[in-house]
Amino acid sequence: METSQQSGHLSSPGQVRDMIAKKKQGNNLSTITEKLVPTALFLVASVSILTTLGIIYTLLSEAIEFFKIVPMADFFTGTVLRPLSQQPEFGLLPLLAGTLVSSVIAMLVAGPIGIMTAIYLSEYASDKARSFLKPMLEILAGIPTIVYGFFAFTFVTPIIRSIFPAVEATNILSPGLVMGVMIIPMIASLSEDAMGSVPNSMRQGALALGSTKWEVAWKVVIPASLSGIIASFVLGISRAIGETMIVTIASGSSKNFTFDVTQSIQTMTAYIVEVAGGDAPAGSTVYYSLYAVALTLFAFTLIMNLLARYISRKWREEY
Repeated sequence: METSQQSGHLSSPGQVRDMIAKKKQGNNLSTITEKLVPTALFLVASVSILTTLGIIYTLLSEAIEFFKIVPMADFFTGTVLRPLSQQPEFGLLPLLAGTLVSSVIAMLVAGPIGIMTAIYLSEYASDKARSFLKPMLEILAGIPTIVYGFFAFTFVTPIIRSIFPAVEATNILSPGLVMGVMIIPMIASLSEDAMGSVPNSMRQGALALGSTKWEVAWKVVIPASLSGIIASFVLGISRAIGETMIVTIASGSSKNFTFDVTQSIQTMTAYIVEVAGGDAPAGSTVYYSLYAVALTLFAFTLIMNLLARYISRKWREEY
């Protein structure tokens, strides 16, 4: 009797309507949430795109004002940079030479060491050695660049000058070498990841044919992971081109158009720091030159990143 009464009470028309109404409210709330979540995620994902567009707009709008005063041909082909003289000249080539020289030196250091480190971690290191070395590389990558800059100026430069007295107190060789050390973790980590994606069956097959471990690494693993290795090199070059504090502290501010690594040469990033922290009044030609150099630097790094993506997609091996 109680069971029937309880059943009748639970199935009363009023409660059924309430249950149906609650269910509809829950479904409506779920539908609204499902519609809002993609929109919210799209807005969050758009932040980076909008930021990039804002940077491009800022650089272009200010650089255009500079090119109204200084012709683009004079800027990109000029070999003299004297922004604060009575007859100022704004040639980009001295800064471009300094940037390229420092980047080449950095890659000559980081390239061989990084790839050899990646080969050791991928093919030779035991689990215990890998668990120790990988965190050490990450620590090296986490050191602030200003610390690298003072290290280059106060430690590396005196050593170089003790061996080669002709080297100036501020030179492009010292920051280039230290930048190479800074980039090693990037190249080593990305290259090691690329090598780790090569199937072990390829290694085992080469070993079964009588190849040594070095031959397997050099003739099988590296060719199979070449796209990732090249992409790591391109990203390393991009990182070297955009480095600021090391070259600002250790390379000096001499705006010489030279490729002599023993002399003081200024890079594009160091020039931006100098102008931004100097006494150039807003609206002056020197002030606008900051944005012209920054736009050129942005174009360089963008091209490098696009090139890295193209290489990784073009020659990527899928297993």
